[in-house]
Amino acid sequence: MRDYDEITSFLGEWGPFQRTIFFLLSISTIPNGYVGMSMVFLADIPPHRCKLPYLNGTGVYLNQSLPTQVVNGEIIYSRCSRYKWVNTSRTGFLNDTESCLDGWEYSTERYTSTIVTEWNLVCEEDWKAPFSSSIFFAGVLTGSLISGQVSDRYGRKVVLFFTMALQTVFSLIQVFSNSWEMFCVLYFVVGLGQISNYVAAFVLGSELLGKSSRIAYSTLGVCVFYALGYIILPLFAYFIRSWRMLLFVISIPGLFYVPLWWFIPESPRWLLSQGRVEEAEAIIRAAAKKNGVTPPENIFKGEEIIAFMQLTSKVKSQHSYTYIDLIRTTNIRNVSIINFIVWMIITIGYFGLSLNTPNMIGDPYVNCFISAATEIAAYISAWAILKYTPRRIALSFPLLLGGAVLLLIQLVPSNLQILSTVLAMAGKFGITAAFSIVYVFAAELFPTVVRNMGVGACSMASRIGSVLSPYIAFIGTYNKILPYILMGSITVVVGLLSLLLPETQGQPLPEKISQVPPLHCCCNRRDPTLEIDLEDISIRNGKNSGQHNSSQGY
Repeated sequence: MRDYDEITSFLGEWGPFQRTIFFLLSISTIPNGYVGMSMVFLADIPPHRCKLPYLNGTGVYLNQSLPTQVVNGEIIYSRCSRYKWVNTSRTGFLNDTESCLDGWEYSTERYTSTIVTEWNLVCEEDWKAPFSSSIFFAGVLTGSLISGQVSDRYGRKVVLFFTMALQTVFSLIQVFSNSWEMFCVLYFVVGLGQISNYVAAFVLGSELLGKSSRIAYSTLGVCVFYALGYIILPLFAYFIRSWRMLLFVISIPGLFYVPLWWFIPESPRWLLSQGRVEEAEAIIRAAAKKNGVTPPENIFKGEEIIAFMQLTSKVKSQHSYTYIDLIRTTNIRNVSIINFIVWMIITIGYFGLSLNTPNMIGDPYVNCFISAATEIAAYISAWAILKYTPRRIALSFPLLLGGAVLLLIQLVPSNLQILSTVLAMAGKFGITAAFSIVYVFAAELFPTVVRNMGVGACSMASRIGSVLSPYIAFIGTYNKILPYILMGSITVVVGLLSLLLPETQGQPLPEKISQVPPLHCCCNRRDPTLEIDLEDISIRNGKNSGQHNSSQGY
């Protein structure tokens, strides 16, 4: 019996239909890039100090009214305290300090407003700014948990456009937030929609495009266009210095995607699995017409239609696997644990560096633009590396390179701070390339029976890393070097740890849990007698049950 790719081979691999789908689905991920990174500017912390109403704004006695503190080697006025004022002498100041009882004054040199200046998220409340980003990533974590199931039930196209609308509408509502709490609740929903439409676009493209286009789509398509959205962000932010207006402007383009509903079809694979054969055939015939080819009179044979319709029920009737199977045997347990750690640390490094751009030396808008451009180069490099390099080296080398250059930043002299930025971007390049490579490597490591579950569990681990990453960047507000030391150290560790993973390049994909190879070290060898072949046990039990039922029937 022919599979779907064989049945639709008459369409060709790269005709007008495939090119249109590749482009339209790729551009649908552009808003994800600037929505996900918008907190770089929305929640940036401008220079600030206590309000001093008794000075009548003259600033004559600043050095007498404000204590000083050292931040990143620079002596500045205290951000969170002032000397007490008593109207009993010529100066009126005491040596005792107090908190900023009258609020804060913020520099407007770079921003007219951010959520920090709007709701005074400084001093005792300074944890709220990074927590806002963590709330967004918590929404991303929730979306990654539910988006696959919702997409399987309601269809890829419906989920893609519904979650795009969800992201756009709630971003627009955020503009009118009247409290930090309201902003965070809405931001959680935006995060849920952001990852859900990204995953839906990824799956829909993978199912509509041919085999030869899928790897290019997963790297040069959705990833590169995500980075293009990231590049757009500093361009908008440079000309719009108010957080409400900036958020409004970057939310509006989401409305322009509505017409794509009439150009992007539903996945014929999903329609077939739901028994909607006529709709699937109509989409395939429309694709053939667009490509200028003549489809066969009967695209699907009778037995093939039945096979597609029974696909879901067949999967459910087979041995039921759970997340426990990812740690059931020694080999798969080792592979799972190392992957969880690697994915989480890569995500901490990726988002930690991305959110830390305002704390780098130099103009934050230029730094953000270079950071985004670095991602495009990293994705293209990852695509080339995967074609010619063993997977272990392909993953480990960029991690070790990225971690090493981040650790070198602490050695850069103060008069060569531009070198710090160059090294930070080199670190971002390595970690971003590894981020792209790890998806392919993990899919090849996990066996077919738990592959989706394994990659999904890794994705959940990475989302935990993204929730933690804003606080790594937050440290840079007080010490510019410490975030690089932390991210560089853990990145080097996981770079070495990834060398323990078994090689998969040129190897057949494992089908069963028992076929997962051991770690790549001399002290661990495959011992078939120690691995329990759960699949074979299940199959034998099924056969015995079938034979028993057959004998009863006769």
